[in-house]
Amino acid sequence: MTDTTTQPLRQRARAPTPAELAAIPWLAVLEPAQRTGATAQLQVVQAEVGERLCRIGKPATYWFGVIDGLLKMSNDDSSGPPITFTGVPPGGWFGEGTLLKREAYRYNIQALRRSVVAGLPIETFHALLESSIAFNRFMLNQLNERLGQFIGRVEHDRLLGPDARVASSLASLFNPTLYPGVKNQLQISQEEIGYLAGLSRQRANQALQALEKAGLVHIEYGGITVLDIAGLRSFGGA
Repeated sequence: MTDTTTQPLRQRARAPTPAELAAIPWLAVLEPAQRTGATAQLQVVQAEVGERLCRIGKPATYWFGVIDGLLKMSNDDSSGPPITFTGVPPGGWFGEGTLLKREAYRYNIQALRRSVVAGLPIETFHALLESSIAFNRFMLNQLNERLGQFIGRVEHDRLLGPDARVASSLASLFNPTLYPGVKNQLQISQEEIGYLAGLSRQRANQALQALEKAGLVHIEYGGITVLDIAGLRSFGGA
């Protein structure tokens, strides 16, 4: 039997299940005919740990969203110093800015764990922009939230200590506009938190202990429950 994980992601793509469609937030804002057309174009694939959905320099052909799992947006393998820009948990869709400008990717998107990812072709994406006011409103909210997130992230990475950087990285994953699939609990390992905050697993663990002691999070096996999202966002000046 052929090992399908050795095939390119595009060759492993399939149609989404009803449960997977229900996890895509922007489908609900479309008119019935638009929803039917978009659903017919959506594809879903399971990405294994370390696989990349987007690579620096490659043309953007899909708008991607996480159904399940966790992705990392970074500049790994670029000519500059390695930087992790953000994580993308369930419910998050990304890459719209690149698609809008029809540019090549300026970042890599890599699976930190086995993840189920949906993709909408770029031409369908642009067709929805041309035909749906509700979809445009959804996109404006996405772009506004993402701009604020990245401005804050640049400031935090330059000014904050390790504990506050972990707090900021965690808080960014609990944005209800960008990541509606995440409530107050997220399956994420200490190693994954370290990747997102630019810290070692050991230093990320120390930071998490400090945040738990402050009553902001509860550390569980394989996950984090946020007890005070406002406190997490403002921790250490974050």
